[in-house]
Amino acid sequence: MRLEFRDQQPLRPSAAANPIEAATPAPEGYRRTVLENGLRIVTEHLPETRAASIGVLIECGSRDETVEESGLAHMCEHMLFQGTSSRSALQIARQMDFAGGQIGGFTTRDYTCLHAVVLADHVYYALDLIGDVLLNSTFPEDSLAREKSAIVRELEGGCDVPSLRVLEMLKRRAWPGHPLGRPIAGSTEAVAGHTREDLIYFFHRNYTPNRIMIAAAGNLNHEDFVADCRDAFWRLMGDSERPRLVAPHFSPGVSFDSIASAQSYFAIGIPAPAYNHPDRVSTHLLIGLLGTGYSSRLFRRLREDTGLVYDVHADYHAYAEAGMVVFEGATRPDCAEQAVDITLDTWNRLVSGEEPVEEEELVGAKNRLRSQHIISSGDVYTRMCRLATQELYFGHTVDSDEIQEKISLATTEDVQREACRLGDAETAQPLHVALAGPPLSGAA
Repeated sequence: MRLEFRDQQPLRPSAAANPIEAATPAPEGYRRTVLENGLRIVTEHLPETRAASIGVLIECGSRDETVEESGLAHMCEHMLFQGTSSRSALQIARQMDFAGGQIGGFTTRDYTCLHAVVLADHVYYALDLIGDVLLNSTFPEDSLAREKSAIVRELEGGCDVPSLRVLEMLKRRAWPGHPLGRPIAGSTEAVAGHTREDLIYFFHRNYTPNRIMIAAAGNLNHEDFVADCRDAFWRLMGDSERPRLVAPHFSPGVSFDSIASAQSYFAIGIPAPAYNHPDRVSTHLLIGLLGTGYSSRLFRRLREDTGLVYDVHADYHAYAEAGMVVFEGATRPDCAEQAVDITLDTWNRLVSGEEPVEEEELVGAKNRLRSQHIISSGDVYTRMCRLATQELYFGHTVDSDEIQEKISLATTEDVQREACRLGDAETAQPLHVALAGPPLSGAA
């Protein structure tokens, strides 16, 4: 691993002199360029809008941490905005506000993202600011102490949200000892123990241009945007190898966390494919007919037939190495066991073929999935996020028409086969049930 920052002014060679910069073939409106330092740039031209969204995605998340480094990726993202060699934290904050849009960052298990949504005229302004925090942050010691306190408050706030608490417990217990099972922000103990030197070492080890991509969607010109990116990030040099992770072992069981709450919250996890699995469309349609919308099976049985819950839903949590289908809901403490039993019974009836996938409900799931994709496409931030995550997980852009076609071609047999594969004990680990709330009747 090496990381270097050049001090000389860069030359501005033409595209013809840089064969590495040649844009690769992509769907209409999409362009992809690789700069001389290895930085990838992906754009989508949307002439109908006056806005633009920029995302700098770093292939570094909590999955890249050792146990001792837990929480460093998240802390690093926080500290990037606490001052550079030319801007104080207050100046950064003011320029973020003066941009008239939104500039910030977030950390996931798989990556970190610095992002902005601004008027198209302010793209260079946003790029210059993000480039400064990425290349010139000083990680001041006094700011680190304050950010540690803020992150601890963030962790404590998450504990006060039972739905988040039970979901974190599910991943921690179902994927024990694996980075994907650890909380993104770490623990209060880990956060308190990290030093400025830990932070700087982690940053230099992971924030190298071969692990950074810049995605942009909106009313912008690709060639101009590439030139602006070269101006903002030309000093970033070096490369590093990302740690390879084996898929986590899924640990079945039941976990309970006693908390003071009016309801009991449950989250049921089932092992599922990683993000780039070829049958991911069938997985999305499966969770759609099970737990998305008023006509979904879980909503009908737990809300309409029994009134046990106000809301219940299913989701697909997918990462580079593994995924998990999760059923979530909340009910009265004395009804928690019944709600979980009905959820599992609904799942088992589908998997066993006793109540197989029906054509009508699959059509509804398809319509919802297609509609969500199309409606969200009107937002430049969503379009930017798609560009970045597709480049991360697939290595290329996936055309929207291709996604729509895959949804349309899925059959009841495809979705039923996916349900049987996920529910077959011979090919997938059993499930894990996590509950958080007042003590259950008969519990110790």
